[in-house]
Order: sequence, then C-alpha cells, then structure tokens
Amino acid sequence: MCSPSATLTVWAGSWLAGRSAPDDVLEALHAWAPKHTIAAGDPITGGRTDLPWSAHGHQPGTGIMALLKVIRETMGVPGAQLRLVLPVPGDVRGLPVGTAFAGDATEAGEGLLLGVPGTDGTGLIPQRAAEDTLQWTVYSTPIPPPPGPDMSLGEAEFTMREAVRDAADALMQLHTTALGGSDSDPRELIEAELAGYARHDYPESMPLRAKRILDTADHVAAILTVAQREPASAPTSSSALVSQETLLRPLWDAIRAARLVAVHTAARGA
Repeated sequence: MCSPSATLTVWAGSWLAGRSAPDDVLEALHAWAPKHTIAAGDPITGGRTDLPWSAHGHQPGTGIMALLKVIRETMGVPGAQLRLVLPVPGDVRGLPVGTAFAGDATEAGEGLLLGVPGTDGTGLIPQRAAEDTLQWTVYSTPIPPPPGPDMSLGEAEFTMREAVRDAADALMQLHTTALGGSDSDPRELIEAELAGYARHDYPESMPLRAKRILDTADHVAAILTVAQREPASAPTSSSALVSQETLLRPLWDAIRAARLVAVHTAARGA
C-alpha cells in the first residue's frame, strides 16, 4: 500500500460494508506506525467533533477509536462518498480550492475526503507527529464533485503493465554509467523498496484486479524510486534535472491515476 490514506480508504470501505471488523482497520493502520492519534485542524472542527484542536499536529490528539467514530458519522449520510486524494504541486484536481485541507493535503501528498459531493463534509490527513506516532488531522471542508470519471480497471491494468517496461527503460537510461562499474545491483535495491510495500495487507473483499493494479503500481514506484535516489541518476545540472523530470514525471502521474482507480473501486465495491 502506498500511503496511510490509501490503507484507511480501502479498509474503512470494507468495514463500513460489514466485511471487516474495526480491529482489522486498526491493525492495518498499525503497519504505518505503532501509535495513531486524531485531532481537529481548527477550533470549529474541534467543537463539531469534540476533538482536541491541533495546529499541524503540534497538540496531543485523542485515541484512534475516535477516528472510526468520525468516519462512521460522516459516512452515515445518504450519498456520502469515501475518496482518496493524492495531490502534487501542479495537479490538485479533486481538492476543495482555497481551503486549509487543500493546502495541507498537497503538502502531505495525500488525504481523504468524506461526505456528499456538493455539501460540507470532512477531510482527513495523516501527519508524522513523532517517530512512532501518526496523527490524523480532521478538517471541516466542502466536498467538491469528483474531478472526472476514473479510468477503467482494464485501462489501469494495461497502463501499469506498460509502465513496468517504461520504468525499467528509464532506470537503464539513468544508470548506464553505474551499471558498468557500481557494486549496487538495481534489482536488489528494487526488492528492498518493495519490501516496504509488502508489509501492508488488503481486505479479503478487495477485488483481485484492483489488488493486482496496486501491486504493479508499487513495483513501478520502487523502480522509479531507485532511479531517482541512486547517485548515478543524480542530476548534475539544471538541464539534466529537467531531462530527468521529463522522463519520470509521466510515470509517476500514471502510478497516481492507477492507484486512485484501484482504491476507489475497492472502496465502492466493499
């Protein structure tokens, strides 16, 4: 699983559908950190939810069971949706423009929106509060309509199969020099990256195709992470930096799109 927000989306969807227990959700989250807390992002949200108010995770939060309570209450409204967001600078589609949630979600690179599109709802963003603690901040925020229909599972699966090949080509292109004289084996580095993703479980109710897409997206992400991180690929000039960005950015965008469709399919299917 690529992020705490993706984990919470698929497991909360399964729990709300009665296919997983609350303890299953909590156990899945513990793979990200042994301790989770929850706090409000502003005084108004704190008053609405009875949660302590936290400015960017600097104040102590309350126990994680309150997180499930917030999700249950928000999703109890007819028409409510559970939506993962994975924004990056320059692509903030699906976020409520001009809100604190939008700014903080873009900074974090992830978050969840819960509620009925076109009405006021709830946003959730995980933030590292301590080495062993992940704090979920709750926002009162408008829920915008989805930015557009997700691609189909078939399209996402095909895109990820093509991306594996393209990512491998990019790795070879960026590591041409290192592969001839470095002791580092890119395959071992990729396997080490994948080990982190493999710690996370999926609900049994998750469609097999959606799981395959997420697994393949993790594989592509591991290849790209190695391609970017290793010294051989470190850009040595502004033109080299632009060239690397041009090469890798479309693949990262494809990963994000595939992950969104797989996670949303799992949440809706549950």
